[in-house]
Amino acid sequence: MKMIAPSILSADGGRLSQEIQAVEKAGADWIHVDVMDGQFVPNITMGPAIISAVRKATKLPFDVHLMIKNPENYIGAFADAGADYITVHVEAASHLHRTLGLIRKAGKKAGVSLNPATPLCLVEEILPEIDLLLIMSVNPGFGGQKFIESSLAKIKKAADMIAGLTQKPLLEVDGGVNLQNISSIAGAGADVLVAGAAVFGTPDYAQTITALKAAANRA
Repeated sequence: MKMIAPSILSADGGRLSQEIQAVEKAGADWIHVDVMDGQFVPNITMGPAIISAVRKATKLPFDVHLMIKNPENYIGAFADAGADYITVHVEAASHLHRTLGLIRKAGKKAGVSLNPATPLCLVEEILPEIDLLLIMSVNPGFGGQKFIESSLAKIKKAADMIAGLTQKPLLEVDGGVNLQNISSIAGAGADVLVAGAAVFGTPDYAQTITALKAAANRA
């Protein structure tokens, strides 16, 4: 079964706890948390203190996506804040293997993310050692962007690489996922679909998440 992970980047920032509870009730599988530092990406979002505060709102897994420079310096803080998955960018981690080791040492699931222009060959050696591979299908930094169509081929290639492994990481896609394209994205091999504006920009979260899951699982 494909999983839906609403991104709280698109939620009402003044009601984060209530928004998280609402999408949990609506059928979300994970909560996707975008952390941006204004350096690696041109935006600033939330840090460990806010994540710790809203962690109390749900028992769903927190899928924390670190779009920050030098992520190795902050693994402990985000682990303590309640992250279940911690994903770092191959472009931002100087010593990726060491950083992933820090995540696992903290007792968390370790993920790696790739920007749209970054080739999959950069994670080929580390794939057997991660729990999650996140393919960005927009340039990170802002919610509500349009899905980059060439990402479909990259998702399919990533799924083929994972299929040959004994230990298979989940394949997640983030960026421009909506009801019109989710079937194609899931059909290309994605296991976890991040949806921000496609969920939080609608009046009925339950109806939307149900429709997204139905379309993804028809793939």
